Amino acid sequence: MRRLLVCLFALTGCPAAQDPPGTDPDAADVAPFAPPRGATWDPAGAALHFRLAAPRAERVEVWLYPAAVAAPHAARLVAARGLHGDWVTRVTAADLAAAGVTPDGPVHYGYRVWGPSWTYDPSWTPGSDAGFVARVTDDGDRMNPNKLLLDPYAREVSHDPVSPLPGASLDSSPYRTDDANRAVDNALVAPKAIVLPRALTATFTPADLGARPERPLADDVVYEVHLRGLTAADPTLSCAGTYAGAAARAADLAALGVTAVELLPVHETQNDANDVDPTSAGGDNYWGYSTLAFFAPDRRYACDRSPGGPTREWRQMVRAFHDAGLKVFIDVVYNHTAEGGGGNLLSLRGIDNATYYELNAAGTGFVDNTGVGANTNVMRAEVRDLVLDSLTYWARDLGVDGFRFDLASVLANGCERGCFRWAPDEPGNILVRAATELPARPAGGGAGVDLIAEPWGIGAGTYRVGAFPAGWSEWNDQFRDLVRKDVNLLGVEQVTLGGLADRIAGSPGIFRAGGRGPAASINYLVSHDGFTLNDLTACVTKSNGQPWPYGPSNGGTDANFGWDYGGDRARQRQAARTGLALTVLATGVPMIVGGDEVLRSQRCNNNPYNLDSIATWHDPSASSRESAFLTFTSRLLAFRAAHPVLRRRDWHDAASLTWLGTDGLPLPPQYFNDPGAHFLAWRMSRASTPDEPARSILVAYNGSPASVAFTLPPPATNVAWYRAADTAAWLEPQSNFAIPGAEYRMNGTRYDLAARSLTIFIEQ
Repeated sequence: MRRLLVCLFALTGCPAAQDPPGTDPDAADVAPFAPPRGATWDPAGAALHFRLAAPRAERVEVWLYPAAVAAPHAARLVAARGLHGDWVTRVTAADLAAAGVTPDGPVHYGYRVWGPSWTYDPSWTPGSDAGFVARVTDDGDRMNPNKLLLDPYAREVSHDPVSPLPGASLDSSPYRTDDANRAVDNALVAPKAIVLPRALTATFTPADLGARPERPLADDVVYEVHLRGLTAADPTLSCAGTYAGAAARAADLAALGVTAVELLPVHETQNDANDVDPTSAGGDNYWGYSTLAFFAPDRRYACDRSPGGPTREWRQMVRAFHDAGLKVFIDVVYNHTAEGGGGNLLSLRGIDNATYYELNAAGTGFVDNTGVGANTNVMRAEVRDLVLDSLTYWARDLGVDGFRFDLASVLANGCERGCFRWAPDEPGNILVRAATELPARPAGGGAGVDLIAEPWGIGAGTYRVGAFPAGWSEWNDQFRDLVRKDVNLLGVEQVTLGGLADRIAGSPGIFRAGGRGPAASINYLVSHDGFTLNDLTACVTKSNGQPWPYGPSNGGTDANFGWDYGGDRARQRQAARTGLALTVLATGVPMIVGGDEVLRSQRCNNNPYNLDSIATWHDPSASSRESAFLTFTSRLLAFRAAHPVLRRRDWHDAASLTWLGTDGLPLPPQYFNDPGAHFLAWRMSRASTPDEPARSILVAYNGSPASVAFTLPPPATNVAWYRAADTAAWLEPQSNFAIPGAEYRMNGTRYDLAARSLTIFIEQ
């Protein structure tokens, strides 16, 4: 007969373990069902199964609650070693109902874990010291059963550890394990994992997510944006700043010409405190690079925050983007967690600290290559499986088309304790598993996901631009820095045209040796992490110490390579157009930042990670105020979409790409190494791009502080050169870009390029 695993709530708690270690309570009397990790209903909906990976744990219990806060537990389940050494247990729907937990409603739960740092004592009750051994052992164990722990596989989370939710806690003391707090039971205030209602998960079908775009990454234009910031300031939306609000922008983004929306982190993170004092940046977490739960959509970005609401609303948003032809990318943070490098127990640290985090040599501290806390221990199978399971869930069930990995080189760490070693090709490595198991989208397009790395971390050996394996693309910071220097700081920073040419050609000097194509390079001039496009050409240095709402924000790089052009607004706008054009016209995959199309400003704050304010929200009135720049941007993106020669999947050769000087003739090799040379033209022919409508495209860039006379090469018989665009200030009344079909036909071969400007010609 099945052993009863449910202990109905009583003030005296539950008796000692009902299932001895080493037994599987599911094995004897139920049909075979191997539940995945987390909380899962069996196919018949008769029982709810729990599974947790905690190799160093000595006892695991699942505590069930009728509500998120301020309610005593309704049931207590004792788990046993089962599937592959994981801890497993189950509870029937009937037993749940008997315990006062509605099976078809939200089921709230958390884990209590015992181990070498706190052994199981039958006399233990919540809030007692019974069984305590050490706050942390020499092997890094930090178990403490007084701390209710969040399931790392939680599909949704009730609230943040520090939260203004009535009944929750406004400080972190309940999660601390120092002498004053280790015996404090935090179950009444701690966040709970939520089992999604069965009626909701039953609707998880691919059709509900719309037709997924399968275009090659080489054809994409990536739009990096904060989900909340996209619509938070829009008074016309009833659900501003939410998934539903973002869905309302799908058509606008498609009309702009972007094809992939890359959202800053949307996994649950600690951001409830942003609402505590909306006029202060102190302690706020706006960007979200501090993951609390790898499977749960952040409920703060949902209009419907009831259990199941965030997941349902997320899927509806994805459907809206897919229906508009847009891919959905998300920025993911698997290299560290919200537990940081301290002693607070929220989830993984209390479950099995030594398994889930990389310990230092002493065992009592951590290795940090992220700057914000302990590295996750990516050498462990449990961590690798957690990452891959999370990615699979977001791709399969939540419709995500691609992932950008924060500080991705940390995920290829081949050192389990006390160091960093770059090891991307070792068996079982996260980078290789992601490319093969998800899998990575083929270069020519099709089913799969797009994988994008931020290819660096903090510390020796972590900078790995150009070194990622097949199937991966990378943020190209060398493109970013060189183009910034060339556009803004010639005469201050030394830039050779050889370096610029390599970046324009897709950075083959960086990426070609690895066997990947030009789409390996994500070309960007700005990102969330730094100045906006406007501020790059309007600010000389960062200004992060401003009062609210534009600061204060600590940190931020001093290597911005920005210039304010003496306060001349016309020159600033021209520089912004020129930099944007270089980014979009370069071979590779362009990325722009949300709001750059209307010159959004953060008033020189280059690290507004904590500003949940108008400083980082999009201004809905900007599109009319900056209509000329918006038109320029949309026409530039449309030009890229119309010309396959700009979206190459393979590398240029001598027949398809020619570098020209001011005389219109091919440049000699020594020119590319001349630090005094600042003019560069390049001609891209359709030699190996037969579907290219123009015979060739010619781009002329004058980076010098004076105008330059350029002689166009003779066009072929029966064709002519037409000017499609010029970034110079004099053409701003015409938005600097011609309507397709209305390009200006050149009557001669001479063209005067204004200082620090770029012109596009088409031969047709």
